[in-house]
Parts: sequence; structure tokens; C-alpha cells
Amino acid sequence: MASSENSSCDHSVSRSREKNRKESQVEFSEDEEALIIRMYNLVGERWSLIAGRIPGRTADEVKKYWRSRYPTRSTTRK
Repeated sequence: MASSENSSCDHSVSRSREKNRKESQVEFSEDEEALIIRMYNLVGERWSLIAGRIPGRTADEVKKYWRSRYPTRSTTRK
């Protein structure tokens, strides 16, 4: 019985990981990306200010997007 319990647990963990991966892959348009880059260069990691310029986007979405695309640039600023 334990093996079937572990199997169902493994499937739910796999589904949860897959869901988290999909949620972290937020799609942004080229215009949104260009705006994020410009705003980041102006205000740095002030994600709420950046998200405020993009209708329908949250600060958390912008931050996750930035850190997934530009992991080494998040500490440098022009």
C-alpha cells in the first residue's frame, strides 16, 4: 500500500513543480521588455514603479521576469 501512496504523492509533487514552472514563465511583449529595461536603468530594482508603467502587470511579475532574463544585471546599474 505504501508504494501506491508514494506514487500518488510523487505525481502531485510533479504537477506542483510543473505549475510553478509555468507560472514563473511570464510572457512579456517586446515593448514591455524595452520599457522594463529603460525603467530599470532609471530607477533600479523599484519593481512597483516599473510595474506601474505597464498596465496589468504586478511588481512580482516584473521582478521574476527580470531576474529570469537578466540574472547578472540585477545588481548593476547604468
